[in-house]
Amino acid sequence: MPSLPTTYFAEKFSAFDPADPNYASRVVDAVLAEAQALEASDVHLQPGKEGLELKFRLDGVLIPATVFPPAVAANVITRLKVLAELLTYYTDRPQEGRIRTPDNPVEMRVSTFPTLHGERAVVRLFGDPTRYQYPPDLGLPPELLGRLEELIGETSGAIIISGPAGSGKTTTAYACLREIANKSGRARSLVSLEDPIEVAVDGVAQSQVHPQVGLDLASGLKFLLRHDPEVIFMGEIRDRSTAEAAFQAALTGHLLLTTFHAGSAAETLGRLLDMGLEPYVVRSGLLAVLNQRLVRRLCSCAQPSADPAAALGLPVETVRLPVGCPECRGTGYRDRLLIAELCVIVNSSLARALLNRADTAALEHLASQSGMTSCWQYAVQAVRDGVTSPAEIRRVLGFSEKRRAHDDSPARDAADTDASTVDRAE
Repeated sequence: MPSLPTTYFAEKFSAFDPADPNYASRVVDAVLAEAQALEASDVHLQPGKEGLELKFRLDGVLIPATVFPPAVAANVITRLKVLAELLTYYTDRPQEGRIRTPDNPVEMRVSTFPTLHGERAVVRLFGDPTRYQYPPDLGLPPELLGRLEELIGETSGAIIISGPAGSGKTTTAYACLREIANKSGRARSLVSLEDPIEVAVDGVAQSQVHPQVGLDLASGLKFLLRHDPEVIFMGEIRDRSTAEAAFQAALTGHLLLTTFHAGSAAETLGRLLDMGLEPYVVRSGLLAVLNQRLVRRLCSCAQPSADPAAALGLPVETVRLPVGCPECRGTGYRDRLLIAELCVIVNSSLARALLNRADTAALEHLASQSGMTSCWQYAVQAVRDGVTSPAEIRRVLGFSEKRRAHDDSPARDAADTDASTVDRAE
C-alpha cells in the first residue's frame, strides 16, 4: 500500500535540536500543526526502546512518521499533557483531557496510558465542525438518504447507527440531530447523553456522563426522561442495562438515536438478542439499523487495470488501482467514501424472525429479501465505478464478506431453512 515518503516527515522534524530547552514545546506544536495540515483524525505517540514513535492516522490508515530520541520522549508527552490540562506528575494512570485554543477551530482530545517504556499518548482531532452538518452532506446513496430522512421524522422508536470504531457513527448521529432541530424550527425538545461530548450541536441539550458521581448512561437516561424530551441521543449501547434503558425510552413515545459496535445490520440485531433483551422489546422498539463503513477514495492519479488478480476476488471486470502523486502525498487516495446498509424493521418475515430469535445468517438473508442493499453490494459498485480499489474494500470489509455476493452460499442456504421455519411457526 502506498504511503508518504520517509523523507517527508524527516524534513519536517529533523530541524529541531534535542538539546534546545524548548525542544518539546516546538515539537508538539509542529506535530499538531502537521496533523491539522494532513487532516489526520488521530496522532499516536508510542514509546519504545528506540524512542517515541510518531504516527498519523490518515483516512483511516495509520502512517508511520518519525521517531523522537528516547531522552526527550517523556518531555514531549509532558508538554502534551500541559496543553490538555492533565496532571503531569501522574505517569502511572490513564488520563484524558482536551486542547482548546481560541484561535484554533480544531478541538483535540488527548488520552494518555502507561506502558512498559513510558506513557503513550493519542490525540483525536475532531476536524472541521462545518463539514457533514446534515444527512445530505454524508454522501449516502439517494434511496438510502431518503429513507433515513423519513425515519428521523418519526416521533417514537429507536434508530441504531452501528459499525466498527472509526466508521463515522457519531458524525452521522450529529447530522441527524441537526436535521431534526432544523426541520422542527427548534420546536422539539432534543437532549443527549454522551461519553464524551465530541461536538457541540445547536438546539440540543447535551450532557456528558460522570461515573465518579454515579451518572452513567443507563441512570442518566432515566433522569433525562423527566425533562420532557422528544428526541434523545444516547452516545453508545455498551451493555444490557444501557440497552434496556434505551429501548424503554423508545417504547414510551421518544425518538431515540444511539450508536453500537457491530459489523453489519444483522449482526446488530443478533447482538441485541444475545445481550438478553426480550425479542418483543427489540421488535416493538426498533425502527431501523443503519450500519456503515468508511473507505478511502482513489486519487485522480489512479490507473485502470484489467488484470483479474487485481480484482482480489471481487465480481468486477476492470478496476482502478492507486499510484501516488504529490496531490495525495503518495498514498494514492484522497478523502473517504461512506458505504452503508439500512435495515428497516417492518411487519415482515424479518420481524417474525426476531421474535423467534433467528441467528445472524437468517436475519441477514431476510433483511436482503425485504429490500436492503448491503454494504458489500455498495462497496462492489464503488469499485465498478472506479471510486475506490479492491484492496481498500478488502482492507475495510475483509474477505469473509465475499459470500454475501452469492445466492448459493452455505450461509444463505441456512438462512432459507431458518426463514421457512419461522413462516411455518406463524
